[in-house]
Amino acid sequence: MAANKYSVILPTYNEKRNLPILVYLLAKTFKEHNLDWEVVIVDDNSPDGTQDVARKLIAVFGAEHIQLRARAGKLGLGTAYVHGLQYVTGNFVIIMDADFSHHPEAIPELIAKQKSEDFDIVTGTRYAGDGGVFGWDLKRKLVSRGANFLAATVLRPNVSDLTGSFRLYKKPVLAKIIEVTKSKGYVFQMEMMVRARSLGFTVGEVPISFVDRLYGESKLGGDEIVGYLKGVWALFTSV
Repeated sequence: MAANKYSVILPTYNEKRNLPILVYLLAKTFKEHNLDWEVVIVDDNSPDGTQDVARKLIAVFGAEHIQLRARAGKLGLGTAYVHGLQYVTGNFVIIMDADFSHHPEAIPELIAKQKSEDFDIVTGTRYAGDGGVFGWDLKRKLVSRGANFLAATVLRPNVSDLTGSFRLYKKPVLAKIIEVTKSKGYVFQMEMMVRARSLGFTVGEVPISFVDRLYGESKLGGDEIVGYLKGVWALFTSV
């Protein structure tokens, strides 16, 4: 059996400053643990020069490790994964944020957890074990906790962190879940977990630390909170 290869899909929009550090840390983590890897950067036509940085990273790390798969405009997170999946050459896919909310050092733990029981999905959780959130004010913490509590109570997917976006998937599992996932934006991650459960996929959890953005603005506004609540209800009534 061929050795595993891990593909990171990184959706980016104006991440020029974060991208080089993140890719460096990803490369370092994978090399230290002797893992085969690639990063697929799905950039939504960032005006800040993110794509120029991505091209430089290809020159540094090699086209076998870095792919730039740009899109014409800002088309949303869900479609970014669909787009990235077309180009993935690994048999496992890692999804994470490009803004340093997630530290690559957790990846070997996600991988070890996956191997331990051959999980279909391993998700990083901020709300179990020694996981946590850093750099958020009380309002953000309450909204996130509340969102998770609400979704967990209503949808019962047996996952402690539904809105987290640091996850490891078997490639065919991710493809199948994305195929049936309808929502966009903030609700997307949550729906993917609910769909995974309804399709009978197994999910492991690893505690992670979530650190708020180094650079740039947080993308969670009032509209998204309303959208999230609507999304929970839509899932509750449909899945």
